[in-house]
Amino acid sequence: MVEEVYDVEEFWKFKMKVGSVKEAERVPRTKKLLKLKVDFGDEKRTVIAGIGDQYEEKDLLGKNMIFVTNLTRKKIAGIESEAMLIVGEEDNGKVHLITVDMPVGTRVW
Repeated sequence: MVEEVYDVEEFWKFKMKVGSVKEAERVPRTKKLLKLKVDFGDEKRTVIAGIGDQYEEKDLLGKNMIFVTNLTRKKIAGIESEAMLIVGEEDNGKVHLITVDMPVGTRVW
């Protein structure tokens, strides 16, 4: 399989920041969705993450992770998601959280 390649200028368009998960709850009537309240230091945002089939809410609380913060906001299951959680995924679909030891609000690039 040949990977598509992009100019590095495309990468710089994405704003990624460290956020700390302060609240996590299951989205009713869904199997995979978790609603997260994330603190980015200067603001708090709601993020919908499709990892609830592999992680419990308590697994995310207090974790500092990387989020893309300048994507178009999207309604998922009727809830507006204001950022996207970055995770790792194996070929078999197993998702891994990427936790970081950096202060909330740190810009990632």
